[in-house]
Amino acid sequence: MPVDGRVARGDATRRIVLRRAVDIASVEGLDGLSLGRLAAELELSKSGVFALFGSKEELQLAAVETASAIFAENVVEPTLRVEQGIARLRALCANWLDYSERRVFPGGCFFFNTGAEFDARTGRVHDAVANASRAFAQFIRSTAVEARKAGHLRESVDVNQLAFELNALGRAANADSVMFGGTEPYALARAAITARLDAAAV
Repeated sequence: MPVDGRVARGDATRRIVLRRAVDIASVEGLDGLSLGRLAAELELSKSGVFALFGSKEELQLAAVETASAIFAENVVEPTLRVEQGIARLRALCANWLDYSERRVFPGGCFFFNTGAEFDARTGRVHDAVANASRAFAQFIRSTAVEARKAGHLRESVDVNQLAFELNALGRAANADSVMFGGTEPYALARAAITARLDAAAV
């Protein structure tokens, strides 16, 4: 087989493994991942999977990177297609709740689950999860700043406080829905977000 063909096949296998890995991690955490388990579930050779990642930690880091890309595709990119201002801020919140409610990951938000798993730890995996979560929090804040600059939010609005509250409402909806089932937490969060943004709007 030509080298390019082997590389392409390896890349395809890596994508398949990582898609399964992020689904497992969203439910069982990143510690639930193992090269042997993924090889067995996907009917691949363990040596082949090991060759793709080399260690459990590298697998975990690759899973975080993959989850970040999936999150961006479902939440960030659709948001950026909306005009800057309060419409974009509303779209961001709507997209975040929709991503969680649709169970893009079977365990709800990947970063809520893995964040709880690694929040008190140290190391490369903790840093990767923390950086992804921090980047999203900063995206909420920057979107709120844009809305205020556009004149859509009152000048007196504390964008740090607003961004924190919007993030907290999304996280609470995700947590309650995963724990207790049903979609009511999302309806409650949507109502609370609408009320908060209406109160902050000009």
